[in-house]
Amino acid sequence: MRPSPPIRRVKVWDLPTRLFHWALVLLIIVMGVSGELGQLFIHMLVGPAVIALILFRLIWGVIGSETARFSHFVRGPKSVLAYLTAARNGAVRSVGHNPLGAFSVLALLTLVLVQGVTGLFTSDDILSQGPLAHLLSSKDVALLSSLHRIGFKLLLAFIGVHLAAVLFYRLVKKDDLVRAMITGEKQAPEGVEGIRFRHPLLALAALALACLVVWGGLALAPEAPAF
Repeated sequence: MRPSPPIRRVKVWDLPTRLFHWALVLLIIVMGVSGELGQLFIHMLVGPAVIALILFRLIWGVIGSETARFSHFVRGPKSVLAYLTAARNGAVRSVGHNPLGAFSVLALLTLVLVQGVTGLFTSDDILSQGPLAHLLSSKDVALLSSLHRIGFKLLLAFIGVHLAAVLFYRLVKKDDLVRAMITGEKQAPEGVEGIRFRHPLLALAALALACLVVWGGLALAPEAPAF
């Protein structure tokens, strides 16, 4: 059997990607706690920020650093099956997200984006409603409010699976994903060259564009009729 190549640590995650990750974690916690405690002012204040953050990640997934780009890690079913087969035969380390982790990333972005967008149109039928709820009929608002509540449960379930996977990789695969997302460094086989990173100012411009789209869109939306 051919010996495995030596393992070394290389920089794989840029600062914008890591800041996005931990900012999303923080905002999801704030959204969840504020929603459960009935602090809807905070909940709806943070909601557009979540949407802007996801929009930034979608932009950065196209123009960002190599490992942040969707083209780098999103693969088809055959690649996922090949990865699972290789993983059963020994430790497999990927530079950035592995093919299976790509589905986790896409699922998380989709779930959080759906939560953020539906939240704009929700109402508790008492005191609070989303900033765009007045644009829809009461029937549509009720539907989106139900989807928002169901989506939160799905998001919690997904987060639970995600944390279990992180723990599995840490204890079984000896691959500390949390540390990698803090330091930006990850273990990779010998021969892997350094990752090409984009300038952080480009990420700042992408974030500014995302914020402009979200808050600019809300500002230009028709106002609720006065009664």
